[in-house]
Parts: sequence; structure tokens; C-alpha cells
Amino acid sequence: MIAGKVGVVCGYGDVGKGCAAALKQAGARVIVTEIDPICALQALMEGFQVLTLEDVVSEADIFVTTTGNKDIIMVSHMKKMKNNAIVCNIGHFDNEIDMLGLETYPGVKRITIKPQTDRWVFPETNSGIIVLAEGRLMNLGCATGHPSFVMSCSFTNQVIAQLELWKEKSTGKY
Repeated sequence: MIAGKVGVVCGYGDVGKGCAAALKQAGARVIVTEIDPICALQALMEGFQVLTLEDVVSEADIFVTTTGNKDIIMVSHMKKMKNNAIVCNIGHFDNEIDMLGLETYPGVKRITIKPQTDRWVFPETNSGIIVLAEGRLMNLGCATGHPSFVMSCSFTNQVIAQLELWKEKSTGKY
């Protein structure tokens, strides 16, 4: 579902690098927005196009904020996005997407598709955007669990620890 889409990753720090790589692996054409010249150069050297958000806001299908900074995607940006563009945040804080501006925009209509997935329709155009996890961290709000490999490692470590505790129960080692 991501292949062929245009994904914008706002920020190319540690989180942004991983997000850009994941979107690229899923087949998206990835564009990076970055204000730090060193991080922008790193993105270019990895083969990503680096542009401003204003240059791509009307072209992209998926927007992911990864900066940890405030006011990255504002309601003025959201109004210019394609119909049903997806907007989400995996940055460090919950203030990267202007949710207050969106919620208080005159005449905007919120349609809950499912928990943590809302479509916001602007009255002037009758087009909307899809916001995940209400602008909060989507990897916490929308996650459905850990990959099986992670769970296998975790459970294996727990069993090894239990065996060790049982083996040493009478020695007072623990």
C-alpha cells in the first residue's frame, strides 16, 4: 500500500533516518525535509531528495514528522495537502503537528475511521487528511504489538532467567 506513494520525512536525525529507510524499503519515493545542513547532506548522500515542506506539501501522500521540534506541520500546510494524505508523528514529542489549529479550524469536520485514525475534512474544498494517533506518537498509539522475532527473543531470555533462578534457588546467589 506504500509502494508508488510519495512519503515526506520531516527531519533526518536518528528517527528520520530509520523512517526514510523503512518507507524506501516499502517502495515509496521518499523526500526529506531538514533544516540542519549536515543532516540534509547525509540525506542527499543516501540518495534522498531534500526539499522544503512548502515545496512538496501538495504533492505527497504520506507525511511523517520525526524531529522532536514544535510546529513542524501546521494547519496551513494541511489545507494544501492532497485529499486523504496521511499525517503522522514519530518524533520525540506530541507538538510537531498543529492539532489545536486543526481542531479549532472553522467548519472542519472530524470523522473517526477507527480508533487512532481520523479523517479531517476542510469545508472550503471538501477534501481531507487522515491523521494517525491524534498527532501523538503513532508508534505508540497505532502499534499492534512487537514483531515475532522480538517476542521470541524476549520470551527466550525470560525462560533462561527462570531456569537460572530455579537452579540457584537454594544457594542464595540471587
